Amino acid sequence: MTRSPAQDPDSRSRAESRSEADPRLDTETRIDARIDARYGSLPPQERHVADFLLEHLGDLAIFSAADISRETGVSKATVSRLFRKLDFEDFREVKDHARALRSRGVPTAAPVTSADNDASTGVQRHEARDHENLARLGAGLAEGRLQQAVELLAAAERVIVLGLRNSYPVALHLHQQLIQTRSKVRLAPQPGQTLGEELAGIGSGDLVVAVGFRRRPVVFGRAVRAVAASPAQLLCLGDSTSRHYAMEADCWIECPIDSEGAFDSYAAAMSLVSLLANGVLNRQLGAGRRRLSAIAKAYDELEELEH
Repeated sequence: MTRSPAQDPDSRSRAESRSEADPRLDTETRIDARIDARYGSLPPQERHVADFLLEHLGDLAIFSAADISRETGVSKATVSRLFRKLDFEDFREVKDHARALRSRGVPTAAPVTSADNDASTGVQRHEARDHENLARLGAGLAEGRLQQAVELLAAAERVIVLGLRNSYPVALHLHQQLIQTRSKVRLAPQPGQTLGEELAGIGSGDLVVAVGFRRRPVVFGRAVRAVAASPAQLLCLGDSTSRHYAMEADCWIECPIDSEGAFDSYAAAMSLVSLLANGVLNRQLGAGRRRLSAIAKAYDELEELEH
């Protein structure tokens, strides 16, 4: 019986040697990085196939090895040989790898087609996907999660909104909306600050809103666990890749960000921000209106806004 690399000590030793010689070639490395690391040593035909793979990273799921052989004009044996040099067993593993990259949020652009050149068609597909995302968000909120999240946001003594990388703009917008309806809301981390400084001292009466869409820094999970272990309450917002944080949170809302293109669409996430902020305002309408009036008066006195 053939042993897997995990069972075969010789295979494991070879894999470890490769990883030590060039850390970019471990099994978790993206295919484009694997190609970059080996490109200079590839013969011309294999380079041609490698170029094709790089140009079609977002579309590999619909190709077969025979398709690649036909499109590049090289033999299937050459294609298979390149896959092995890139540390893939076969093309099925390449396809699984490409799907995993996209599911983690890595931008992988599909090749441009004649349909893509029609701007109206592209907009229609984008609009349809955003509608689908909003419908999925609405279905999740129908279970009472929106009311639960609004109650947490309205009742907390202090609110700390945490967001990193792609999640930061969503967290920033939520902070900007909430401070118009209630006091004691702050955004973390502030520029130049670490999370330890921002989360030190949180306790009973505090609510941390952890915004965690895909491609999160490792520190995000540590921050979530630290908040969960504290007396503070925790509201988590994110896409399906952050679903495992739901067990740590007092309330979890899943917000899809899928798109037709290489980059995620945050239309549903921004709509969620609007729903939460409006919910908080309606939850404490009298106090909220007084705060909005005071802010509007300050705008006028400082002459901050255009008329």
